[in-house]
Amino acid sequence: MLVIEEKYRPVAELLLPSGTCPRCVLRFCCVGSHAPYQLPYKELADELWKFLASDGDISPPSKKVRLEDSEECKDKAQIPRDVEAPQTCNLCLGILQHLCSPEFVQKILQRIRSAGYEFQDFVFSVSLPAQLLVREHSAWLQAQQEMRKQDHLLQKADIIQLKEAYKWIIHPMISEELGVQAVSKSLFEVGVVFCHQDTDEDCHFLATVCKDCFKPAKNKQSVFTRMAVVKALDKIKDNDFCIRFPWPPSSPKTACQLVDIQCNHASVFVAGRYNKYSRTLPQTPWVIDGERKMESSVEELITEQLMAVFKVDSFNFSSSGREDVDVRTLGRGRPFAIELVNPHRVQFTRQDMKDLQEEINNSDKIKVRDLQIVSREAVAYMKEGEEEKTKCYSALIWTEKPIGKEDIEFLSDIKELKIIQKTPLRVLHRRPLASRSRIIHTMKAEYVDEHHFRLYLKTQAGTYIKEFAHGDFGRTVPNISSMLKTTADILELDVESVDVDWPPALED
Repeated sequence: MLVIEEKYRPVAELLLPSGTCPRCVLRFCCVGSHAPYQLPYKELADELWKFLASDGDISPPSKKVRLEDSEECKDKAQIPRDVEAPQTCNLCLGILQHLCSPEFVQKILQRIRSAGYEFQDFVFSVSLPAQLLVREHSAWLQAQQEMRKQDHLLQKADIIQLKEAYKWIIHPMISEELGVQAVSKSLFEVGVVFCHQDTDEDCHFLATVCKDCFKPAKNKQSVFTRMAVVKALDKIKDNDFCIRFPWPPSSPKTACQLVDIQCNHASVFVAGRYNKYSRTLPQTPWVIDGERKMESSVEELITEQLMAVFKVDSFNFSSSGREDVDVRTLGRGRPFAIELVNPHRVQFTRQDMKDLQEEINNSDKIKVRDLQIVSREAVAYMKEGEEEKTKCYSALIWTEKPIGKEDIEFLSDIKELKIIQKTPLRVLHRRPLASRSRIIHTMKAEYVDEHHFRLYLKTQAGTYIKEFAHGDFGRTVPNISSMLKTTADILELDVESVDVDWPPALED
């Protein structure tokens, strides 16, 4: 049964003979019930003609109305029509006619199934050509005039959006086939993209009237974006619009074309802590001037397994600080997080993650612990207040001048030492020049021999430890060299702890 209020009769009488499809007529008659849109095209068309031919009473058909039985309706309404071979709608450009059929839905289903995603529900998105906005605006202005003749209003916001009507038709067919529900928010998205090149020029007149609405933008092939067109339509005067875009819009010979069917799953975030035992392993791939310097990295040893198991397109690796290639990370390890982009497999148990961790730990260069799936919001905690966190190190230091135990004892008494560090020369090529204040909270010196001692430090995160030892040509002050009054340098450096209580520790 069609539920069209009698006051919208003039709108239907305006649109249907002008080349507008039955489903678009329902939209402009503000029909908010899903069922009429889901009727077969021929049945819906016949119901509309019956409505127009009636005196206002809408009665449900006892069976599907055949074309040959509806000649009386045609004559009474005095409007010619061809339901068997409908012309392309001048408002939706065929989207609510040819591109929501069961045959078209099978194309969408085939794409979803072949993509091989795991998902429990889905959200459906539709990308429409901008010129549809112009055509709908034209129809709204005319429909508004007809409603005003009857002392009624037709607000633009009251018209059912084309995307919504399309989803009302598509959702049930996809849900029934896949056995999952379409929802408003989901980690898995299915999208269709349409274009209609024959009517691209529909928008062009707006650029001459509202020039400031259309500005070239990066990553945009055309200035006629949906947002720009909406701004222009809000700005242009009704009379100017009607003169430049006469009613009714032409009915094109072809319908919209399907550009793409897209499937995408929201990123999954995996976190843990890693230990690094090698002094010849960078944290991330080390490439200089296009030439690779090391055969592997911490990042690659961890993500190689994750990429394969989660079946992702790409990843983004981040961590709580980083160590140099010749520095080990010991203790409980360094927190890290990996964004796995567009994963196809997402359903993992705790045991699955434990097995994955064991696979990663087959390497003798790194070890991972507390491997787990976390939320996007949780990852932010790793970076919060990063400079207020502390890190502990142990360093084997060489001195040019012979030393005794008494020469280094004073270092253990120093507390909350404030130092100033200019950006080190060794990283100046990738970081801006700046002077940074850092705190050495505690130090403990252990004598080894007359040219070596071990120094244990607890520092503010972000402190350059190597530069604190040798001074970096006076760019870090004070430093170990200046305090001992001799040239000093680090031979071995280990990160003993990164004091970030994240991610949550898991039971072994």
